[in-house]
Amino acid sequence: MSTFNLDVYMPVVILIALALLVAGGSMLLGSFIRPHHPNKLKETAYECGEEPIGSAWANFNVRFYVIALIFIIFDVESALMFPVAAVFKRFNEIGLGGTLLISITTFTLVLVAGIVYCWKKGDLDWVKSFNPQVNVASKDK
Repeated sequence: MSTFNLDVYMPVVILIALALLVAGGSMLLGSFIRPHHPNKLKETAYECGEEPIGSAWANFNVRFYVIALIFIIFDVESALMFPVAAVFKRFNEIGLGGTLLISITTFTLVLVAGIVYCWKKGDLDWVKSFNPQVNVASKDK
């Protein structure tokens, strides 16, 4: 026999209502407090008084994105190693230090293999030279 009790959801409902009340209240209070003095110069596209020059479209080098992704991967690696280092002594005391060492070493080796792959592929070179390997023997014929 199961009973459907809605009382267990009451803290969630209260927190959602409180979040909506705080968010809505702060926006309403902000609309009363903040100064509102629009003029033609403030309502321009950039709100800085300068006329936009040219198109908003600009070329963006993809290498920035690749370097940022590689940085994030290794930043996450360092963030994941700190907790392992913090509990390593306790794991070693209960006899699981070797297991923890093997798992963190495997994790590190996978990431090192990734950085070696990126390095060999040339993704870490800021200036890439596109020099395709041309078969010189076939060109001479």
